[in-house]
Amino acid sequence: MKWLILVLGILANASASVLIKVAMSPPRRFPSLSEPMAALANWPFWLGLGLYGAAFLLYAAALARLPLNVAHPILTSGAVAMVALFSFVFFREPFHWTTGAGIALVVAGVVLLTARVA
Repeated sequence: MKWLILVLGILANASASVLIKVAMSPPRRFPSLSEPMAALANWPFWLGLGLYGAAFLLYAAALARLPLNVAHPILTSGAVAMVALFSFVFFREPFHWTTGAGIALVVAGVVLLTARVA
């Protein structure tokens, strides 16, 4: 259960980042004082904000079940890797071999950091 909570936290965090990117991309834009009602219509922004809150709650739940030096590296590196993959899939942003190698190195580093603890 503790690992499921952590994985859900990673997915919530990465999904929130994608939604905030969608919320700030044309034709949507960040609400201004001249158009305060535009904020209410920007549903990706509000959903992304809610998912960031859910990610925080899931992270807190994971910390109740896992050591900090395990939960934090896995959550942060997992979110970084998921955002890199999501940005390629959803926004067609570049995914160079160096990105893949960087993700692999980060994952290897986290495995080394957490192998004896978990």
